[in-house]
Amino acid sequence: MSGKFTTAAQMEREQLDWGTLGWLSRPTTTGAKNVVAIEVNLKPGHGHDFHKHPEQEEVIYVLEGTIEQWLREEKQILGSGDSVFIPADVVHASFNTSSDSAKLFVTLGPCVGSEGYQLVDVSSEAPWNSLR
Repeated sequence: MSGKFTTAAQMEREQLDWGTLGWLSRPTTTGAKNVVAIEVNLKPGHGHDFHKHPEQEEVIYVLEGTIEQWLREEKQILGSGDSVFIPADVVHASFNTSSDSAKLFVTLGPCVGSEGYQLVDVSSEAPWNSLR
């Protein structure tokens, strides 16, 4: 594939208990090999619990709202314009502790598998299950 435009109306969206993923680029939709790009909307009071991407680096950029961002066992509040870089295989989590929605732009690379996205949930393991 030599590139692809994706309008907001064409964006593939996935509803989850904690929010919505809007897939901007991944192998199945754009043919990408090195970057996965996602618009993430976190519902108020919800979040993406502790997890890691063993073979992928990640950048989370806050477009709107505020989030409680965890990087390993360190927590920081991020607001609009703030970001975090997460190396491969590093545990992290993002929680919207406000009463307003939070909108994030997330990119991971390289692509892993046909979906481009690899995730290992560690939220039930120590010490992650006792941090919040």
